[in-house]
Amino acid sequence: MAISWMGATVASAAQRRRRWLQLQLPLLLLAASASARYTPDWESLDSRPLPSWFDEAKFGLFVHWGVYSVPAWGSEWFWWSWQGRHDPSYEAFMLQNYPPGFSYPDFGPQFRASFYDPKRWADLFEESGARYVVLTSKHHEGYTLWPSPTSWNWNSMDVGPHRDLVGELGRFLQEKNIHYGLYHSLLEWFHPLYLLDKKNNFTTQNFVKTKTLPEMIDLVNKYKPDLIWSDGEWEAPDTYWNSTEFLAWLYNDSPVKDQIVVNDRWGKDTGCKHGGYFNCMDKYKPTTPPQHKWEMCTSLDKRSWGYRRNMDSSDVMTHLEIIEELIFVVSFGGNYLLNVGPTKDGIIPPIFEERLRSVGSWLKTNGEGIYASKPWRVQMENVTTPIRFTVKQSGVYVFYSNWPQDGVLRLTSPIPTNRTTVSMLGVPGFLKWSQDSVDQGLFVYLPQPSPAIIKMMVWTLKLEEVK
Repeated sequence: MAISWMGATVASAAQRRRRWLQLQLPLLLLAASASARYTPDWESLDSRPLPSWFDEAKFGLFVHWGVYSVPAWGSEWFWWSWQGRHDPSYEAFMLQNYPPGFSYPDFGPQFRASFYDPKRWADLFEESGARYVVLTSKHHEGYTLWPSPTSWNWNSMDVGPHRDLVGELGRFLQEKNIHYGLYHSLLEWFHPLYLLDKKNNFTTQNFVKTKTLPEMIDLVNKYKPDLIWSDGEWEAPDTYWNSTEFLAWLYNDSPVKDQIVVNDRWGKDTGCKHGGYFNCMDKYKPTTPPQHKWEMCTSLDKRSWGYRRNMDSSDVMTHLEIIEELIFVVSFGGNYLLNVGPTKDGIIPPIFEERLRSVGSWLKTNGEGIYASKPWRVQMENVTTPIRFTVKQSGVYVFYSNWPQDGVLRLTSPIPTNRTTVSMLGVPGFLKWSQDSVDQGLFVYLPQPSPAIIKMMVWTLKLEEVK
């Protein structure tokens, strides 16, 4: 009951308490949410919202670099192909090129990174238009690109370049506001403790407790990455790797708990099921838009992730292949992670550099329809020469790579209104359009193709106020 005093209405104590609770409730809920902790089980961990930066980024670069860059033949799986699988072609390569008794660790001192310039790398990555970069901190060979305290005499400070390759690149990427991701292989092909656990059918965890977990915690605490790209999970279940315990620490107590993003490779049965976003498999290309955030990783060299000295120019993706694949992935709600393999000296091959610069040039004009976009209600029309769509705010973006001979692009999916406007990214002004009287589609009258327009090879229209 309220009472009046000196002309003012004064609320009762009960009414004041109710109003105070109404005002405080949002703050109390926020505090409760902030203090909520993730438990080490997939139901809890999978409920964590994905930090928004990852979905907005759309385009990232993968860098495969390690001791396998020294023989630079076959692929980054050189050691396993030679001494794990005993591939005759790898055995012949070693007999023809190296003396008897030469071992894989003997390649280590030759991995010198003599011309590694992390600032130049960061400049190139920025020019490519990539919003995040993922470096292989450790591949399946076990050699680490940072002074790992659990990888004695098999890391870049002790053997080879005598430099912290992970840390050096991270500083320059941070200056450019490019998100830094670190690839990390859970397994190591020939580590004695891993082989022991494998022999015990993964009922023991000698390798995990003394090597893998301390190593990942060291990576996170030392370099504070925005993304952990886990791999090498396929031989053992996530319970062997203690994956849920690590992720609970990562999400609750680590120095990157608010911005960290992870993938789905945390055990032999977790792919496309658990984790932050889904890789599912290398070069994954779904046939329908997944309901969960996903990423396609692929490589400029179609035959390898690591650098190959015997790579042919025909093995390298073309500019058009890269752009069309990027658009496909983004139109389906995914991210596109494109790999380069530097040489043992730390040089990104000129043909890779040229491709990255060409992608960046295209994105400078057309990136508006890529970055922070979402899948539209229709992802593609015209199967013969696909036309793809994305949407951002009120704009629908139309990507096409086949310029019609009559200069008129016919679209069946967008339905125009009397407020519709059409423009082409990189071309000033609006384009004329008309409505198809039969199926209510859209006819867009394209501009006269200038040399600058033709050079783009893939063009983007922006439609506003369409249904």
